[in-house]
Amino acid sequence: MRWQGERESDNVEDRRGSSGSRLVAGGGLGTLLILIVALLFGADPRQLLQQGPATPAGDVRTERPLNPEADQLKHFVSVVLAKSEDNWREVFRSNRRQYRDPTLVLYTDRVESACGISGAAVGPFYCPGDEKIYIDLSFYEELRRRFAAPGDFAQAYVVAHEVGHHVQKLLGISDRIEALQRGASQTEANELSVRVELQADFFAGMFARYVKDQGLLEAGDIEEALRAASAVGDDNIQRQEQGYVVPDSFTHGTSEQRLRWFRKGYETGDIKQGDTFNAAAL
Repeated sequence: MRWQGERESDNVEDRRGSSGSRLVAGGGLGTLLILIVALLFGADPRQLLQQGPATPAGDVRTERPLNPEADQLKHFVSVVLAKSEDNWREVFRSNRRQYRDPTLVLYTDRVESACGISGAAVGPFYCPGDEKIYIDLSFYEELRRRFAAPGDFAQAYVVAHEVGHHVQKLLGISDRIEALQRGASQTEANELSVRVELQADFFAGMFARYVKDQGLLEAGDIEEALRAASAVGDDNIQRQEQGYVVPDSFTHGTSEQRLRWFRKGYETGDIKQGDTFNAAAL
């Protein structure tokens, strides 16, 4: 992606270099579950509160040296966020709505949000309570090394997917789905979650189309995003971590589904084509 020299968003809150929040000793999910969730985008942080290592109760703050490569990534994701702002302001305006920019929070190790305290293991996430996207930039190294999904547009896809959840919040979709999930069985709630995530992938595809129309895509960019979307499919994650898949437990969609909905967003660029909730087949 041709990003050098492009506008950087002002809506970036840099908390890197220090990590401090109130942590409760004990508790937490098993290592396997944490790892699985860590490699999925858009995990609901309210279900993953206090997932750092067991730490004595109280305020903890430690200083961390900043990585120059991570600092370069900060500039890159700031440009990606700025492009998403331009894209969604335009989409909302054309639909007679007003877009409200989210804030991107960069942190190290653990972070406190309106959704609770989360460790880096949860991966990038969006908190609807404060309308902020949270990311520990070390996640990108995991994406490159463990899942062979390198490239700057794979990184852009991560941000664009989380911005997609913000769009869902502004459109009232998130609140409606949460209400439905409260009265649903676990299997039904999981299916609704899959539809939420696939729509966020569709919105990420729309962002990619916007970047293309701006003349900023480079050869191989879309392939990078598609590899990243495929890498975090529920079926791929479960095969790697446990050797078999449990479809009823899927919360984000299969690799094929994530690829297909991202591609649909990219090819159509039309928000009206992204209704995953009424799609006959996902």
